[in-house]
Amino acid sequence: MLEDAIRSALQQHLQPEAIVIVIDHNPALYARCLGALADWSAQGVVPLVLLENAFDGHLGSARNTGVAACSTDVVAFLDDDAAADPEWLMHLIAPYEHVGVHAVGGAPLPNYATSRPRWFPRQMDWVYGCAYDGLPSQLAPTTRLIGASMSVRASSLHHIGGFHSDDHDDMVMCHQLAMAFPGESILFEPRAIVRHNVVAQRVTWSYFWHRCFRVNRSKAMELHRLGNAGDTTEDRAFVLRAIGRGARNALSDLRSGDLAGAARFGALIIGIGLAGFGFAVGQLDVRRATSAQLVS
Repeated sequence: MLEDAIRSALQQHLQPEAIVIVIDHNPALYARCLGALADWSAQGVVPLVLLENAFDGHLGSARNTGVAACSTDVVAFLDDDAAADPEWLMHLIAPYEHVGVHAVGGAPLPNYATSRPRWFPRQMDWVYGCAYDGLPSQLAPTTRLIGASMSVRASSLHHIGGFHSDDHDDMVMCHQLAMAFPGESILFEPRAIVRHNVVAQRVTWSYFWHRCFRVNRSKAMELHRLGNAGDTTEDRAFVLRAIGRGARNALSDLRSGDLAGAARFGALIIGIGLAGFGFAVGQLDVRRATSAQLVS
């Protein structure tokens, strides 16, 4: 998957100035990549830079390691298990012609190792780290980007002190940019497509409900740390839109004889319920942590 990601970056219609590969606290993988670096470099004229994560932590600190090695005006991020379409970078970079644009995200689309479960609602594709039903269908402002396909103006990222989270690095970045630059733009560009691999273990009911609960439990702590920058307005609005659209889709599916539509709507309601329960538990975690700090 990593080789596919690197190859896709080398084959962009808009040539990147450099490709930075960050290995996250894995000496064996770093050694393998170091051995393959000459072969990868021979596939294109773009300089390849291989680094080990220089900081504690994982995803957010790996991104910070990569950003520190860049001197470009804009930095784009591609997950190691995603391959970018050839026009990805071109669509991702074009909106930066406008001064008020600070970050632009693209659409990671699921690339299934098996097949998509018929019961899985498209409003919940964020469980896979993919674009989900409810995002804009054309270039438009948004409040959240998806880390597998996103970019940011380097000066704006430096202004907020880089990435501050491992589990919610993309969400935290967007909240901080919105606070630092009120009224200016974070954009979603659905034409900036990457193919995000979804392995067989991720198309199970167990993965679905665990992910809905755990992501939102940890989100509560991250929003608490953000202080005034933390806001759940868009989350609540998304839930209302998703339920309304899901109900309409289910009725339409049933009329056309697609009984799986009812299963998708049921999974949507369960997923939203688990997400809400996870967030409530996360808020209890915040209160316990706050109380413990006051006592100590």
